[in-house]
Amino acid sequence: MRVKDTLNLGKTKFKMRGNLPVKEVDRQKAWDDNDVYQQRQKLNEGKPSFVLHDGPPYANGDIHMGHAMNKISKDIIVRYKSMNGYRAPYVPGWDTHGLPIEQQLTKAGYDRKKMTTNEFRKLCREYALKQVDRQKAGFRRLGVAGDWDNPYLTLAPEFEAQEVRVFGAFAKRGLIYKGKKPVYWSWSSESALAEAEVEYHDITSPSAFYGEKVVDGKGVLEDNNTYMVVWTTTPWTIPASEGITVDADFDYSVVQPEGDDRKFVIATELLHKDEELFGWSNVKELKVVKGKDLEYVLAEHPFDHSRKLVTMLGDFVTLDAGTGLVHTAPGYGEDDFRIGRQYDLDIFAPVDDRGYLTEEAGEDFAGVFYDDANEIALNKLKEQNLLLDYMPIEHSYPFDWRTKKPIIFRATPQWFASVDKIKDEILSAIDDVEFFPDWGKVRLANMIKNRGDWVISRQRVWGVPLPIFYAEDGEAIITEETINHVADLFEKYGSDIWFEKEAKDLLPEGFTSEHSPNGEFTKEDDIMDVWFDSGSSHQGVLAERDNLTYPADMYLEGSDQYRGWFNSSLITSVAVSGKAPYKQVVSQGFTLDGQGHKMSKSLGNTIAPDEVIKKMGAEIVRLWVTSVDTSADVRVSMDNFVKISDAYKKIRNTMRFLLANTTDFDPKTNTVEFDQLESADKYMLLLLNKFVSDVKADYDKYDFLSLNKKLTTFVANDLSAFYLDFSKDILYIDKEDGHKRRSMQTVMYEIAVALTKLMTPILPHTAEEIWEFLKEPEEFVQLANMPEAKHFDNEEDTLANWNSFLSLRSDVLKVLEEARDNKLIGKSSEAALTIYATSSVKELFDKLGTELQTVLMVSQLSVADYDDAPADAEVFESNGIALSVKKAEGQVCERCRLIKQDVGSDPDYPTFCASCAAIVRSEFPETATEGFEEK
Repeated sequence: MRVKDTLNLGKTKFKMRGNLPVKEVDRQKAWDDNDVYQQRQKLNEGKPSFVLHDGPPYANGDIHMGHAMNKISKDIIVRYKSMNGYRAPYVPGWDTHGLPIEQQLTKAGYDRKKMTTNEFRKLCREYALKQVDRQKAGFRRLGVAGDWDNPYLTLAPEFEAQEVRVFGAFAKRGLIYKGKKPVYWSWSSESALAEAEVEYHDITSPSAFYGEKVVDGKGVLEDNNTYMVVWTTTPWTIPASEGITVDADFDYSVVQPEGDDRKFVIATELLHKDEELFGWSNVKELKVVKGKDLEYVLAEHPFDHSRKLVTMLGDFVTLDAGTGLVHTAPGYGEDDFRIGRQYDLDIFAPVDDRGYLTEEAGEDFAGVFYDDANEIALNKLKEQNLLLDYMPIEHSYPFDWRTKKPIIFRATPQWFASVDKIKDEILSAIDDVEFFPDWGKVRLANMIKNRGDWVISRQRVWGVPLPIFYAEDGEAIITEETINHVADLFEKYGSDIWFEKEAKDLLPEGFTSEHSPNGEFTKEDDIMDVWFDSGSSHQGVLAERDNLTYPADMYLEGSDQYRGWFNSSLITSVAVSGKAPYKQVVSQGFTLDGQGHKMSKSLGNTIAPDEVIKKMGAEIVRLWVTSVDTSADVRVSMDNFVKISDAYKKIRNTMRFLLANTTDFDPKTNTVEFDQLESADKYMLLLLNKFVSDVKADYDKYDFLSLNKKLTTFVANDLSAFYLDFSKDILYIDKEDGHKRRSMQTVMYEIAVALTKLMTPILPHTAEEIWEFLKEPEEFVQLANMPEAKHFDNEEDTLANWNSFLSLRSDVLKVLEEARDNKLIGKSSEAALTIYATSSVKELFDKLGTELQTVLMVSQLSVADYDDAPADAEVFESNGIALSVKKAEGQVCERCRLIKQDVGSDPDYPTFCASCAAIVRSEFPETATEGFEEK
């Protein structure tokens, strides 16, 4: 019976409890049991496609908060696209080769050098697959939907085969070559590294200023008593010195300090600064020469007097530090290498794989670790009275991003993929890509412009072998025939076959070469850079799978991938097909701790997704992702998640209210058409449609933060603080099947359906829970479609009128709050409000066509002329109203809780007002004869 219980309608019938950590697991099992992902794919067959290609996380360790932000962002986009008219499959992937896996096995006690290559590779594979399963469970627990039974793995035979074919495309275009040039060499990994595999940290190095004696001044400088003052921050590389580099346009002074019979050459602009540094006094400037005049001047090597150093003109010499003359070792640096090649110098790098100097560096240096060799070099310079000064200098230096150890530049024979030859093609392909944020285009383009050729060989075993053979005379064999044959073998047997078989068994049957008259061949031992692995995924996955498309519609990863996956994928794709592998690129920042520091297990400042999920649920992590600006670095703390949990409760409680108050509403039979809706309900429906349009626009722009703000505002302000606030006075008071109640339920139900659909990409577990209480045809909300914004006649006028009224309402709320503060009233329902209104405001009230007393939630309301406002009325001139509040006169109706003067006017219902008595009498006529109290 709806008598006393009418105020609690639905609360005894409707239960929607939280307990997310437990309920989410049950919900995910239901999705799996019912193949919801596959059902959605089947529904979308024939629709336009949208393919977000998953950048493969590295298969090592549990997922962290950066993983969570990345995967949830992807899931939100894919879920939205799937519900909004697109066939949007999602194939997750993993990067499964590389050094870190080898290191994990070494830590576990396995010695690679005491095992066969394939025995070690088998262990690597087993480890990688275990890590994949571990991370997969973590991603699935976040509620990420996808083809989890068929992910892509870079160790899969079909992927490896396609990677080899990508290599073949480079070779066919003449982009693969072997050369000896300085590369990033990780002595801690014993392998070459690509640019994407180094990170920069500040270090302190010994900065040395020393003299090199001129032995052939070419008529510009005196021989044997003049010294070129060179500068270096890597004294350990002096044994490999081949020359001195100056700038052609700089002025250089030949000077002689007091008390020293030697003469020194130094950049004129740095002379004053350096003479103070060296402690020189009364320095005589003997002459000034241009740098170009010093070209080919020869100096004596300070450690091996039989070797001569040539003076060269280069464009990398600066005047911000040093002497303007740079020690040059072509085997140890890119600039040095470039100018060394230009002047036909030897490429000399006497250091081994582990960072120890070899015998070629000289007796004093042989077997010494490179960093320890700095001190030896400085001491040798001191012994010869050549060291003018040395000091520590702090500067940025590259480190191996896996081992966190500094690297060295070292010239070794490596295989390269030429970037320079196709650089213009690559830059042109970028023009066809849309970037979010838009600055990403400039960033990626600049990285390509400044990128050198790509060293693709690695001196490791856990990876895809370089499909290269060698003939008897050392000639490299890289032909379309041999590459395709190797690709076919890998596709059938996997890349282990490379290490199991001899070269002759890996070549096409009957293969011959003029370079091998005896028919003998060997094979390359190096593997390919893992960035070549993942960078080939557009062919290994997108072009390979029938349900995907190449190029992908989107790549979404962290901003570090401009130098990583975005970069390598672009280069390989242009080499293969002349186009970018993606149409859109979305980049995100990094997750930091609450103080803005990088999260690290060693620092103990990490927050694992699982930690939050166990306490609060995955929905809180998902909602958090939409609450931050993911395009920049994001700070993460448990306080963040507590705040998000509060925001989630607000959304949840609002949805509970909507559901509880539409339990008796059947959309098929109770829906009220728009033109028959009450005025406030029309307005709310129009607000909903604007909200639908705006939120979908944010989804389309991948602007989760803006979307989150709109959702929060709509729920907190438009619904909770306005519409649902006064709705109780209709839902709980009006006749059960009364027009006003059904009008409001029509809009509330539509809001509930639309909100549930719009929230599904963000809060899929909660949305499914809500969906069970809605009377919609789809079993799962994920199988429904996104709502469409509707439009109605005169909607702009309706919105304008109600927006004007809400401005007046804010004035009313202000006055009522003051009355409460002054103890004049308690609740607003105790107020008698008088609005003194101008004619235009009265006209507005007439246009609204609503019961203002109900909307303003006061017991009594009267409207009078603005000019009749008493002196004590509060005036709001800009809105054309004055307001006066008094305590309402009468008694509180036990049913509607308003103060009325006609309470008890019906003797059968002595505690009800006349309106409530009439409603109850019409709905429950038996109570009139039985007596309310007895009932």
